[in-house]
Amino acid sequence: MYYNNKTVIYRDGKFVKASESTTDLYSQTMHYGYGVFEGIRAYATDNGTRVFKSKAHYERLKKSSELVNIPFDFDVQELVDVTYELLERNNLTDAYVRPLVFCDPNMSLSRPKKVSIMLCAWEWGAYLGDKQLRLSVSSFCRPHPRSIKIEAKVCGHYVNSILATNEAKDKGFDEALLLDSDGYLAEGPGANLFFEKDGVLYTPQLGNILPGITRATVLELAEELGLKVKQGLYTLKDLEVADSAFYCGTAAEVIGIESVDAVTFPKAWQDTLGKQLQDAYSKLVRTSEPTLSPTH
Repeated sequence: MYYNNKTVIYRDGKFVKASESTTDLYSQTMHYGYGVFEGIRAYATDNGTRVFKSKAHYERLKKSSELVNIPFDFDVQELVDVTYELLERNNLTDAYVRPLVFCDPNMSLSRPKKVSIMLCAWEWGAYLGDKQLRLSVSSFCRPHPRSIKIEAKVCGHYVNSILATNEAKDKGFDEALLLDSDGYLAEGPGANLFFEKDGVLYTPQLGNILPGITRATVLELAEELGLKVKQGLYTLKDLEVADSAFYCGTAAEVIGIESVDAVTFPKAWQDTLGKQLQDAYSKLVRTSEPTLSPTH
């Protein structure tokens, strides 16, 4: 259960009880998946709650809207401030925040004239747990970038992720690994992929994957740690001979991968570059930073 009778959400400029909030059943978002969303994490620090890279997430929410012709008339800094107030009203520190921009009633396929925004939050542990993952290569591929705006975080795009995840779990695995439409390594259903070989990190290049904010953070941390990273087009064979691998994403954070189908990575997780980055990421997100506004 993500909410109870006391849970408060933010909806179009007001804080209201989640249990009393309603939406129109003729919304384009409900019928066609025509909406955009974000996933943001908040962490408890020595100096209070920190919403990690909140501005970057709301900037991406705005960009996602613009890429798919959904109006976005919301102020990014105001949304950052609202997020902190939402957490305070719900007495949350370590939490997951879900902003959603959804469309008004419209049964046509034309762009919406009016949209709403909703922010909710709940306590949520690591999305994929804290054990190394057993992956299965999905029979589904990521959509071709000419068929959708691959860099936009659109509600409907995640049907692809749901299909891949459930296929993997039905086969007894923890999660899926998706290739792109040309057969190159892409990403997980909700996380970006990195793998290690001979002391070098590799990750699929942008173009056929979601440009993850956590992915960008991992790249920043790798540079700070002096780790060599290559971005490019890689095949499943490249991954199968890797020493180790990991996923990263806001919900998943940084989590090691034990195996992909019948191939188990030989390097102990504690000895990997991924483990170094996992530790660095965990420390970073729980470190306080200068406030982004006069109130938060």
